[in-house]
Amino acid sequence: MPAAGRPLLVEFCGTLAGWSWDVALLQEVPPWWPRLLAAASGADARFALTSRNSFLPARRAIAARNPDLLAAAGGGCNAILVRGATIAEHRERELTRQPERRAMHGVRLASGEWIVNLHASTHPPEQRRADLLGAAATALEWAAGAPLVFGGDLNSTRPAMPGLRHVAGDHVDHFFTEGRPATSEPEVLDAGRLSDHKALRVAV
Repeated sequence: MPAAGRPLLVEFCGTLAGWSWDVALLQEVPPWWPRLLAAASGADARFALTSRNSFLPARRAIAARNPDLLAAAGGGCNAILVRGATIAEHRERELTRQPERRAMHGVRLASGEWIVNLHASTHPPEQRRADLLGAAATALEWAAGAPLVFGGDLNSTRPAMPGLRHVAGDHVDHFFTEGRPATSEPEVLDAGRLSDHKALRVAV
């Protein structure tokens, strides 16, 4: 706020590319952005559609001209961007369809490590809890004992994620592992007015 009145893809690309990271987890991204963000950052990308994606070509045509007209209704997805490593596998699981579709997704790197991304339901609270419990169990199942990093917008300041270790958090954004501690203090990065969430960075 205030509304920019134009697409901000160029600014997002520049900001993301300028930060130091190996893996970036993004939520509520327009579905046509992940590959462009990855290209600007020298990364590979995988994404999963979430909500508000019916009649996507029409939504994109409007949002590409005036994104403030549709705002979040322009279409959404979650994305995982990976620098300097090979993505060997990508999986997705739908967690809920109502009141909005929520999906978790994850990638297995060639090294064997799993990276999992989630944007949990906002409401009702019981659906958010179900998203978190289901996502935690699924992530541990996918990893099957391999190293795991789980993160995202969990829409909870104190999310319950059984079997996972909390290593970083800022308001509703969090990172967990299969048990490894963080090797650095979490950092909150300022992207100015590009997002209503600040970027959270941690090393494990």
